[in-house]
Amino acid sequence: MISSIRSKAFAGAERFAPIVLAAALAAALAGCKTTQPTETTASIGVAAAGADADRRFALAWAERYRANPTDPEAVVKYARALRAHGQRAQAVAVLEQASIQLPKHRGVLAAYGRALADVGNYKRALDVLNRAHTPADPDWRILSVQGAALDQMGRHEEAQRYYATALRIVPDEPSVLSNLGLSYALSKDLVRAEATLRQAAGQSRVDPRVRQNLALVMGLQRQAADAEGLPRAVPPAGEANVAYLRQVLAQQNGWKGAPESEKPVVKAEGS
Repeated sequence: MISSIRSKAFAGAERFAPIVLAAALAAALAGCKTTQPTETTASIGVAAAGADADRRFALAWAERYRANPTDPEAVVKYARALRAHGQRAQAVAVLEQASIQLPKHRGVLAAYGRALADVGNYKRALDVLNRAHTPADPDWRILSVQGAALDQMGRHEEAQRYYATALRIVPDEPSVLSNLGLSYALSKDLVRAEATLRQAAGQSRVDPRVRQNLALVMGLQRQAADAEGLPRAVPPAGEANVAYLRQVLAQQNGWKGAPESEKPVVKAEGS
């Protein structure tokens, strides 16, 4: 009797959850600020139009998700909208439920792994991402995200093996090379970091952030060189940037939840 009551209660909560989460997104969207007092009339119009389009997109996927919480496309895009508006825990909840209903859907599992990494649950993220592809059918994007999660955990050598596997599938892919360059920087191999980021920045299709990462690593090399004359008891200035490098790596992979404690103490020139 008790188990029957619990089952009914859980089913009711399951039906109610999409409505609550959609309402949370609507509230977040309603609170978004679209303009600044110093903006010109033209920029206000462009910003407002972009924000309105963003709201319509997010609410459309919220409605579609509410209508069918097992629609994989609706799940992934609704969760993406939640994350974009700071509702990261809600995104994890949406994707966790979907992963139960769709345990073999690679797109849902990949999005769930990213969402878990977004909230700092890197171990669980790796477990989920391992289910999103197989050695017989590897996905280089997932391999790169797995490497980034390992880097966040301080397991840099393992991370670099994942990037190397990804690069065997897509040689010279700038996003993977950029992750690898930051991984070398986190393991304090700044020479290889710079060489790898130069390789990434030299590709024809490259995210501007890759060049920013290269400038950051070059700045760290200058800091390390300046610190060589200091007593051994004083660590190189570059060590203060480890947390910042992790934050850069997280943002590069779409994870926006860098904790306050990991904000940079020292930022290199050009970053």
